[in-house]
Amino acid sequence: MKKKTNLGLATHCVHAGDTLDEHGAVFTPLYNFSTFGFPDTQSVLDVVEGRVEGSLYTRYGLNPTIQAVEKKLAAIEGGEAAWIFSSGMAAETATFLARCKSGDHIICFGDVYGGTYELLDTCLPNLGITTTFMLGSEINQLSDSIKSNTRIVFFETLTNPNMEVLDIAAIVTIAKKHDVLVVVDNTFATPVNLNPLALGVDLVVHSTTKYLGGHSDLTGGVVIGSKELLKPIWHWRKNLGQVMAPEVAHLLARSLRTLVVRVNAHNASAQILAERLIEHPRIIKVNYPGLPDSVGHNIAKRQMNGFSGMVSFVIDGSTQETADLVDRLKLFTIAPSLGSVESLVTQPIITTHHNLTSAERTKRGIVDSMIRISVGLEDVEDLWDDLEQALK
Repeated sequence: MKKKTNLGLATHCVHAGDTLDEHGAVFTPLYNFSTFGFPDTQSVLDVVEGRVEGSLYTRYGLNPTIQAVEKKLAAIEGGEAAWIFSSGMAAETATFLARCKSGDHIICFGDVYGGTYELLDTCLPNLGITTTFMLGSEINQLSDSIKSNTRIVFFETLTNPNMEVLDIAAIVTIAKKHDVLVVVDNTFATPVNLNPLALGVDLVVHSTTKYLGGHSDLTGGVVIGSKELLKPIWHWRKNLGQVMAPEVAHLLARSLRTLVVRVNAHNASAQILAERLIEHPRIIKVNYPGLPDSVGHNIAKRQMNGFSGMVSFVIDGSTQETADLVDRLKLFTIAPSLGSVESLVTQPIITTHHNLTSAERTKRGIVDSMIRISVGLEDVEDLWDDLEQALK
């Protein structure tokens, strides 16, 4: 029987990057060491100069625990290689700094996490790197907005917090005509639901803190793509000291082994809750790409395998009434994160997008009565009962 070479996603999640060590450990153990020894000088040079893959110094990422999870992440996302970072913001920052210099320009398309907005709007201009922010609805203006010094078009594959679905293939086509890199944040969607590299995207970033970690017990990030595009990013990670600690990498490897099972369960429960929320008399809008009447539903059906565990909705009520509703929830924990086994709830104006001006939030439809939920792995009927009692 011919050996199958094109393995499935769940198989990659369990096996990619792992080999049995001399003790027979079923996946790569924690190598909690800062440095690694060599039998002779030539052996050191072979690793330093890249002729031999090996361990050297953990700040460089040359640690077997780190390297194993990077291979797993590359296989899961369908990239040649991956670099893991201490956070998702560290991964984004190193990517922007590696691909842009003073005088260069970035286009940020659609809604993004508030921290990303602050990085692009406030921090990078100090280094001479400017950003044009565009709404997702302005795709017809994208080509005209690309300048001779534009280096990156950046967007989220499912936007935070409006769950907007952008047409990846269309954006890639426009960017490639101008020889501009397309970099995306695939955190909300996950590789289970969406594969941006297969649609022509150049680099994919994740906050591994979220679905990839999945248990609210680690902080990290990753950037995935071709070895050529990743090479300069490695130097920024090394010299800024942004590498993920081996202990965290080991936790991440554990979590990735159940990624497909977890995300499919998140998807199923979120779909049920979104369908019920849209029928509730106190709800005036639900943002979820799995709803047939959602703006991006047809695009989502074309480019996604599932619709995510994230839902946002707007209630018919004041800012205080919105806060009161959130405070009444018992199973949803008030917390500014997502993608974990426990269900979480937040108000974007309080947490993720608090630092945006009121005018900018209004422009993007991030209203004071918006609530964002990350649907966990609890029984969906229990979650619905909790939402229903809070809505009363």
